[in-house]
Amino acid sequence: MDAGPCAEPADVDAECRALVRRLGAAGWLRYVVPSSHGGAFDRLDVRALCLARETLARADGLADFAFAMQGLGAGPISLFGSDDLKARYLPPVSTGDAVAAFALSEADAGSDVGAMRTTARPDGGDLVIDGEKTWISNAGIADHYVVFCRMPDHGDRSFVAVAVDADAPGLRVTRRIDVSAPHPLGTVAFDGCRVPARQVVGEVGRGLRVALGTLDVFRSTVGAAALGFARRALDEALAYTRRRHAFGQPIAQFQLTQARLADMALAVDASALLVYRAAWTRDSGAERVTREAAMAKLYATEAAQRVVDDAVQLLGGRGVVRGEAVERLYREVRALRIYEGTSEIQKLVIAGDLLKNPP
Repeated sequence: MDAGPCAEPADVDAECRALVRRLGAAGWLRYVVPSSHGGAFDRLDVRALCLARETLARADGLADFAFAMQGLGAGPISLFGSDDLKARYLPPVSTGDAVAAFALSEADAGSDVGAMRTTARPDGGDLVIDGEKTWISNAGIADHYVVFCRMPDHGDRSFVAVAVDADAPGLRVTRRIDVSAPHPLGTVAFDGCRVPARQVVGEVGRGLRVALGTLDVFRSTVGAAALGFARRALDEALAYTRRRHAFGQPIAQFQLTQARLADMALAVDASALLVYRAAWTRDSGAERVTREAAMAKLYATEAAQRVVDDAVQLLGGRGVVRGEAVERLYREVRALRIYEGTSEIQKLVIAGDLLKNPP
């Protein structure tokens, strides 16, 4: 995709569906599922996912979003699902014929995943789901949701992940949420939503393992998206400072401008090293990359925020004009420091792992 137009679509839902279809037709979505069900590799390849997200984010933030959610929404099934679930859900995700969603967050259960209140109770051969999920990307356009629930009958720390079709009775999108960088986002309610027990992803009672194991794979890719945004911001800043003249010379010739550009380039390269170290470690056979992925996500997202802010500053008034690339980047990059674990949570994850497993 070309790093060109910056105008936002009038109908973000329709644009996201179209992007999913285009990504599928072009072969990009082969990287979000294993080869047994239409994918490019035997298992999810984190380096490929990171390269895809970096490339897409550099060109178009909404395209990156569409790709990322196909991966995250299908990830639990790719990593933990039964053969039947994989056969049913993964092929249409890989071709762009189905839109996926990952439903974990709640109003009072974001960083504290264990505080979720949505429940699933056995009833005959079914599970009945009650509760509400919010901040759900692709809410309203998804064909399926992987929903994480508490199981009160199985103990306080018992959770389950369930694949729920969007047209399941008792599931409805109750609210859409408008954010600074528009994309499909909303609240999904479950009112006696009955789902066959065969829709369980992984094992009953091991839902948190499914959630955390999926995030362990995809968290590095958030850093890769941040890296793509930062590279685009640096590109825009370099081009502008070379052609913008002040006091008889391009502003790129001023030492303060050069110092800022140097800091931006340093942040970009350091982010790339951390992101691709985490991806390489996972792809080389490590069972978990909790510390490496948290470091990559934390550093790359925080660094990208600074790089984009520096680009806005270098462009001056143009940097805050609606529709300019760096203005769009400024809005798009901010959420990356929040979703899939805030920067503060990443610090706790890193410290906790260091204390358990000193280097």
